[in-house]
Amino acid sequence: MSQLQLAVLASGKGTNLQSILDAIKTNKLNATVKVVLSDKSEALALKRAQDEGIPAYYVNHKDFIDKQDFEKALLEKIKSYNVDHIILAGFMRVLSSFFVQKAGVPILNIHPSLLPSFQGLNAHKQAIDYGVRFSGCTVHFVDEGVDTGPIILQSVVPVLPGDSEEILAKRILEKEHDVYPQAIQLLSEGRIVCRGRRVIIVEEGEA
Repeated sequence: MSQLQLAVLASGKGTNLQSILDAIKTNKLNATVKVVLSDKSEALALKRAQDEGIPAYYVNHKDFIDKQDFEKALLEKIKSYNVDHIILAGFMRVLSSFFVQKAGVPILNIHPSLLPSFQGLNAHKQAIDYGVRFSGCTVHFVDEGVDTGPIILQSVVPVLPGDSEEILAKRILEKEHDVYPQAIQLLSEGRIVCRGRRVIIVEEGEA
């Protein structure tokens, strides 16, 4: 079982990053976070990384002529750490086809809905407005679309009468903290096989 070498991109509080770090510390995840990058100077994710002695960088998109140059800078920094997976943990920028094609390693994302429902922004509001009884979160591979890549794992939560966006988001976030490290660990164990759009999770010992 190989130890995964991860680069994490985050824009905010970094709670999913923290769940990954906690899973590593408790031996639930066989991985190392080599570097953390953010497009927000004030992102708490950067401090979480620094507190753990992990290299952490703020990359300001305003310092670049266009989006592609910004993404080139991200990729250059990521590749300098020789990672084998890129983990999006609340990174609030849509990555272009250029980034996906040039990354050279699988990219994972977690989205706060049961994809393919409620893609893109404001997923919690979309779920409440539509009147669904259940929502949740989805760990998926990133392709060149927006939240359209092959689905690895999903976790379901009820949408309760009177839920606000904030209350639903909190309930879903708790599930995200469980399911994201689980999905990464399946990769570490070599138990994920992609067949077209379908992700097959093989049993332990069969990988």
